[in-house]
Amino acid sequence: MTQEKWGQLKIGLLKTVGQNNYTTWIEPLEFEQLQDGVAIFNVPTNFMGNYVSQNFADVILYELNTAGANVQRVTFRVSANSTANPSPRLVSEAPKADVSTSEATISTGDALQAAPLDSRFTFDTFVVGKPNELAHAAARRVSEGGPVTFNPLVLYGGVGLGKTHLMHAIAWELRKRKPELNVLYLSAEQFMYRFVQALRERKMMDFKFLFRSVDVLMVDDVQFIAGKDSTQEEFFHTFNALVDQNKQIIISADRAPGEIKDLEDRVKSRLQCGLVVDLHPTDYELRLGILQAKVQQYRDAYPGLEIANGVLEFLAQRISTNVRVLEGALTRLFAFASLVGREIDMELTQDCLADVLRASERKITVEEIQRKVSDYYNIRLSDIIGPKRLRSYARPRQVAMYLAKQLTSRSLPEIGRRFGGRDHTTVMHGVKRIEELKGIDGQIAEDVEILRRALEA
Repeated sequence: MTQEKWGQLKIGLLKTVGQNNYTTWIEPLEFEQLQDGVAIFNVPTNFMGNYVSQNFADVILYELNTAGANVQRVTFRVSANSTANPSPRLVSEAPKADVSTSEATISTGDALQAAPLDSRFTFDTFVVGKPNELAHAAARRVSEGGPVTFNPLVLYGGVGLGKTHLMHAIAWELRKRKPELNVLYLSAEQFMYRFVQALRERKMMDFKFLFRSVDVLMVDDVQFIAGKDSTQEEFFHTFNALVDQNKQIIISADRAPGEIKDLEDRVKSRLQCGLVVDLHPTDYELRLGILQAKVQQYRDAYPGLEIANGVLEFLAQRISTNVRVLEGALTRLFAFASLVGREIDMELTQDCLADVLRASERKITVEEIQRKVSDYYNIRLSDIIGPKRLRSYARPRQVAMYLAKQLTSRSLPEIGRRFGGRDHTTVMHGVKRIEELKGIDGQIAEDVEILRRALEA
């Protein structure tokens, strides 16, 4: 096989692939040598080598063998004189079955430079509760790497509810289960930055190829591209191209796609065509579970540190809006207690976390709870506060007392005074009774949860 022979073969390839493809992909190829049944070609960039390998290698292999050359596979290397790649290195080779998984993975990873994954964010460390069980189940299904059942998967919810944790967990699980898949995880900001960089450097073909060659595309905080028309347009076309190839797309956002302001309707429509899952605000049980899981993790770092009964329950009640703040508060507690050599008790907790507790102070009032409960049970506010002891009034009154204890910082005597001057022992009995009924009466548990969410909304 000689350079002259390759020149003649290129003419045949021109007729096969067409003028445009020939000019763009075949003409820049430089035949280097034929060695042990491997035809080696120099290419200017990684991108071109990957693209030619995937789209034209079989045609080139056929033409070479038709011309009498004994070629088993075709290999593409970045040419030594390329300014972008000063030293020759393997880009890709065909047929694909002959490429080792490690070579393919390294080449693609270098080109895409996916955002780093946090090793702490796995499914093993994700605490599942009622508010996030559907999102967790959907993420688990996608992470199995099987046939695409819903595309895209959109996870949305407020700050600190676990969206990024699930995104990282999916990526880790896919890497473990299906290492041959090309999984790209990045933020919407990174997507926009690479798009702008490609425009500036006139490398849009490289950009389009790279993002359309992935098997799983994961974009975090997609609301960031709202209002950025050019980025949205490119995201829209990338989305369509991947869906057409039956590639999995996973998106996260801080709100439902239809509620993202300045997001184009066509992008909203595409995001809503798959499975859209809401991560609800955490409930008390889930927050307590998260704290207990974190304590187990801290046991290794702080083996001799003791934590008093009631501290975790107190934190789970008082810090309810953001799991990151909750975990940060626990981290600060352990660090502070280890430095001063004290047990983590209620006094130390309140001293150490005074600023966090003030910021998380509940704004819900006892009066607001009373009104909400009376409306929910369709009884008069005066009956909630009044002396009547009929069960149709007593049970809602106990529910209101329970919520007042859980959702406000008022003491039991203060709550009792707002319920018609009742004694604090009456309030204590009502709170205890509702706690018992929640475990055995599904209707009471549902009523309390609905009212709590309505009050915290």
